[in-house]
Amino acid sequence: MRPILVTGASGFAGSHLVDQLSAAGELVVAWQRPGGLPPAARSGVTWAAMELLDERGIRDAIHRLQPRIVFHCAGAAHVGMSWTTTEPTFAVNVRGTHYLVEALRKLASPTRLLIPSSAQVYAASDEPLREDHPLRPASPYGLSKLAQEMVGLIAPGPVQPLVARAFNHFGPRQAPSFAASDFARRIADIEAGRWSPEIMVGNLDARRDLTDVRDVVRAYRLMADGAAAGAVYNVCSGRAVVIGDLLELLLSRSKVPIRVSVDRARYRPNDQATVVGSADRIKRDLGWTPTIPIEQTLDDLLAYWRGSNQSAS
Repeated sequence: MRPILVTGASGFAGSHLVDQLSAAGELVVAWQRPGGLPPAARSGVTWAAMELLDERGIRDAIHRLQPRIVFHCAGAAHVGMSWTTTEPTFAVNVRGTHYLVEALRKLASPTRLLIPSSAQVYAASDEPLREDHPLRPASPYGLSKLAQEMVGLIAPGPVQPLVARAFNHFGPRQAPSFAASDFARRIADIEAGRWSPEIMVGNLDARRDLTDVRDVVRAYRLMADGAAAGAVYNVCSGRAVVIGDLLELLLSRSKVPIRVSVDRARYRPNDQATVVGSADRIKRDLGWTPTIPIEQTLDDLLAYWRGSNQSAS
C-alpha cells in the first residue's frame, strides 16, 4: 500500500497529525530535520531524516516512497521571527515546497498534497475572514505562505493540491515562542522555582481565533480524505479570544501568585488587532467543527510544561 508522508513530522502540528494517523492504523513515513532528537516509536510509522532544501534528496525519496497523500507540515512558522529571518523563511516555505511539488509531479499515480497555510495571507480586517477575502499579507511570513499556496495550487500533472488556511492553533508541544505556550511554560517554571514570579508580556489586547492543534490536524485528515482537488478551506473556531483573557485563564490555574509586566519590545511590527475566521465552508462541505474546549487545551498545555519540568529535574 502506498504510504502517507508527513513532512515536519516531529514539529508541533506534524507530531499530533502523526499520532492521529498512527492511531487510525495508517502506514506513515515521517520526515524530520537531520540532527533532530529520536522520536518516540509509533505503530506503523517509519521515521527518516530529510532536509527540505535538498532537491536531489527530496526527488529520490519521493520516487522510492510513491506516497498517496502528503501532509506538508514542514516549514518556518513564526510571524514575528520572519522579520529578522526573511531569507530562510522564504527558502524553506517556498523553495522547499517547490522541490517537493516537482518531485511529486513526476510520479505516475495521483498524489494528494495538503499544504497547511495561514490566516496571515489575508488582508487585515475586523470581520470574520472567508476564503474569498482579499489576499494581502502584512508580514514576510504571510507572503511566504501565500507563495507556498501558489506553488501547490498551480502544480501540473498528478498532484492534487489542497490548502488549509489554519488560524492560530495551540496545545501541548507548541514552542514557547508562541504566546499561549510561553505563558504556560513560565507558569510551570515559576511553580517549580525556576523563575521569579513574573511574566513579561507583549500586546494583551490582540484578539485571535484559537483552535486546539488536535482539532486542526483532524481537519487536515478530513480534507485529505474528502475535499476536491484545488480546494481551499479555513481551519478555525470562528470566534476571537482576547490574549489578555487567555493569560487570565492560565493564571487562574497557577499554583502560586504571579505578577504580569508589559514589555513593549515584544510587540510585533504591523500586529493586527483582530484576526478571526469563518469556518462555514469546511463545516458545510466536510462536517468539521472544533470539539476541544479552550479550557481543556489550557489544562493540557500546562500539564505538558509541568511534565517537562519534572523530566528536567
